[in-house]
Amino acid sequence: MGTRPAGQPAPGVREHREGRPVCRGRDRMTEIIRVQNGPGVAETIGAIIATSFHEQEISAWSIPPDDDRRRVMPPLFSMAAENALVHGEVHATADMSAVAVWFPKGAEPLPEIPDRDARVEAFAGPHAERIRRMEEEMDKRHPQDPHHYLAFLAVLPGHQGRRTGTRLLAEYHRKLDEAGIPAYLEASSTRSRRLYLRHGYQDLGDPIFMPDGPPMFPMWRPSRSTASAPPTS
Repeated sequence: MGTRPAGQPAPGVREHREGRPVCRGRDRMTEIIRVQNGPGVAETIGAIIATSFHEQEISAWSIPPDDDRRRVMPPLFSMAAENALVHGEVHATADMSAVAVWFPKGAEPLPEIPDRDARVEAFAGPHAERIRRMEEEMDKRHPQDPHHYLAFLAVLPGHQGRRTGTRLLAEYHRKLDEAGIPAYLEASSTRSRRLYLRHGYQDLGDPIFMPDGPPMFPMWRPSRSTASAPPTS
């Protein structure tokens, strides 16, 4: 499915502002909201991520044919959004031009997505193996220490370069720092790695290399209110 044009409300997306004043015009469109679950919301978030990530090298490695990538990525990312809306947090600009998907990682693992492997096999077909391999390599390096995990930061083409990703990061980092919680992510490109370095993230060991594929960069952001030690993986 495609995404709705920026500036139009996404169907089923309910907004939660935690007492923020109502904005007008352009400020209203770029206000940061926490997305609440509802009919079609996970699919909307998944489509935004898929559109934003379509041209990335890691996306092309995992699902090489362009047409297949357009078909497979929306349901793949919708599953992650579905899980985050229940067990994590999804933040977005009010016009749904940018989203951030977060999961809290504690001592206990998050519940598995029901029938996930079967669902991926059904819509990904021959690409399911590379998707599984990529996720396995990422899981091997994921820290065990408690933290919040930024699974996706996605900005739609045409809205990049407007600091919406920066605003989404700053909003959530403020919350993490108040609670003394570190953060973890995998940067999917050298460009995104530079962005995260500017926001206090540090490289966590060597890059993650896919077989004959591009690197991903595991990164850790210590809490600003506590000197958190390097995590264990």
